Amino acid sequence: MVEHEVRTYRSSEELPREKQLAWKIAEVATDPVAVQADVSDMVVNRIIDNAAVAAASISRRPVAHAREQALPHVLEPGARVFGMPESRSVSPEWAAWANGVAVRELDFHDTFLAAEYSHPGDNIPPILAVAQHKSMAGADLIRGIATGYEIQVALTKGICLHEHKIDHVAHLGPSAAAGIGTLLGLDTETVYQAIQQALHVTTATRQSRKGEISSWKAHAPAFAGKMAVEAVDRAMRGEGAPSPIYEGEDGFIAWILSGPDARYTVPLPAPGEAKHGILETYTKEHSAEYQSQALIDLARKMGPKIGDLSKVKKITIATSHHTHYVIGTGSGDPQKMDPNASRETLDHSIMYIFAVALEDGGWHHERSYAPERARRPETVELWHKISTTEDPEWTKRYHSTDPNEIAFGGRVDVELDDGTVISDELAVADAHPLGARPFAREQYIAKFRTLADGVLTGDEQDRFLGLAENLAQLGPDDVARLSWSLASAPAITSKGIF
Repeated sequence: MVEHEVRTYRSSEELPREKQLAWKIAEVATDPVAVQADVSDMVVNRIIDNAAVAAASISRRPVAHAREQALPHVLEPGARVFGMPESRSVSPEWAAWANGVAVRELDFHDTFLAAEYSHPGDNIPPILAVAQHKSMAGADLIRGIATGYEIQVALTKGICLHEHKIDHVAHLGPSAAAGIGTLLGLDTETVYQAIQQALHVTTATRQSRKGEISSWKAHAPAFAGKMAVEAVDRAMRGEGAPSPIYEGEDGFIAWILSGPDARYTVPLPAPGEAKHGILETYTKEHSAEYQSQALIDLARKMGPKIGDLSKVKKITIATSHHTHYVIGTGSGDPQKMDPNASRETLDHSIMYIFAVALEDGGWHHERSYAPERARRPETVELWHKISTTEDPEWTKRYHSTDPNEIAFGGRVDVELDDGTVISDELAVADAHPLGARPFAREQYIAKFRTLADGVLTGDEQDRFLGLAENLAQLGPDDVARLSWSLASAPAITSKGIF
């Protein structure tokens, strides 16, 4: 692994392309290094994981509307849209849009947390869509997805966006463009231009995850994936992009991040070094913001110890800076305490999540967010007794790379009316690779079966899993079928311009 220092350069300083971050990323994307077997296996796991959460969300309004936006854009050979029959194919950028929303809607797929946070599985819909349209084989798809994850992990480690209130999908546009470049075997120059274009058009503020959170939270990464497809298409036609996009005098670092004097360090594989970033990422057992995963597990454990929840006087969650300020009371968002808040807002309220998990002894991707569940009087009462605080030790552990120290959870102190204090803590979720019950292929398949139950027929589940588990051996025709169909095509429920 090579640590690359990135900073702003004045226009009068000639920065050779070979020293620009976008070029270095493009070199990683165009390095023909073989994919390791464990990486290939994890790619399969994440394709199954994405399909699982997409099946669970297929009938939800934002997913239906994204699908309906995509369907008029018919193209042959095109790419598949989740839920639609094999006979229906659309332009790949629109398939990336529709499938990206389906994957992201429930906040239930994989995550990677470092200087920034990310959902690297968001790379899969655009890369898969292009693979289907361009008749690529399964081995090509694996290589492309491995690159997408590698670049997403590297940027997430090296460049913090949220401290400048920039949405994390600014790292997704470049990573997806790089992954598509690997998939198609493009040259370094073309991938370099695509990466720069993708970053330029996918940079947005974090208001999509602040205050009253709307359905755009799920659409934002799908939009980044769609833009990545279009950026690669444009670069393949020989068009250039703003350059140098990261280091320029009026570029990303100078005006959007920490300014002309800032220095960032981005770790990228050396030439010939295998890509293994996907192995550092982890999926979710619960449909909620990742920082709540361990705390849901902790609530499940603490509930029986507390007993009568009406006797709770207050609950304090000591946790990391990110958890406190993004999904905790440190955010200052009154919406996070509002029983009438949107599902997306409740997903970003650890106070609500911990209260429901205490009461129910677990979490459900639909029932736990139901409006009647959020408005239950005893739940509201308990919910409003919960607050968070930042603990520097938990912040330090959040950013640690030491497996013995890393932590995304927190410590909970429950004070009862009689003065009794019940305390416990949990560093990582049970499903985390370092947790009590790490996810392996068996758990990914079980998650798919559970979430697809009642949505897909058993035969359709079997067909999809059979393709996914043999991804490395699939030819283009089978990659084109790497999707799933509902028993009957969903009805059109909305009308816009298209």
